[in-house]
Amino acid sequence: MGTIETEANPNLVGVNVTPNEVQQPVQLDSNATLPNKEVMIFVLGGPGSGKGTQCSMIVEQLGFCHISTGDLLDTEIKSGSENGTMIQNLKSKGELVPTGIVVKLLMEAMKNSTNKKFIIDGFPRNMENLAAAQKIMKLEPVLVLFLECSQEVMIERILGRKQKGRVDDNSETIKRRIEVYCESTLPVISYYRSKGMVEMINGEKPVEEVFDAVKAAVSKLKLGISRKNSQEF
Repeated sequence: MGTIETEANPNLVGVNVTPNEVQQPVQLDSNATLPNKEVMIFVLGGPGSGKGTQCSMIVEQLGFCHISTGDLLDTEIKSGSENGTMIQNLKSKGELVPTGIVVKLLMEAMKNSTNKKFIIDGFPRNMENLAAAQKIMKLEPVLVLFLECSQEVMIERILGRKQKGRVDDNSETIKRRIEVYCESTLPVISYYRSKGMVEMINGEKPVEEVFDAVKAAVSKLKLGISRKNSQEF
């Protein structure tokens, strides 16, 4: 198994996928809005590709507010809510959480932040997420960082962190998560690539080397970033 990227599937290359392909409507409060945000960067990649590690370094060194969809979902699980139970069941199977729930949690987190520079980790994960980001949340990233990583490396990394007790860190679920990623997230990456917004990053290199590539990509935006605005959820 080689590196997972859009080129690995010729059916995804050059496909101008659009949010209109979304099949399920997203039910949210019609009055739900977000204040204007200055900078939005999406970080995408397969499970175990290093998104969380790189986002933490971006927060520390580049002054962004990191919002992790995974962390938000884990917090909801720990709350013991009905949604939390459903989320846990879906994660244990390696399936994606409904868009409406993810968007609601993201919007709440963003509204609670005073930082206008966001790094959003793990969103949008499918075309329905993308439609919600554009139509409901009115989010348009200035950059999409795509961490490329082979299936072998991702599986090895995830199994290596199994001691953290995640319900989705077992061999069967890991394979399903990677399948879902290929089916659902690669079309999103292909869409943003068609817009010229994706920076491909080799996620298999040492952490510092990966971050050097991340910094180089962000520096092209000339944002005037500063560590003093750092905030993390």
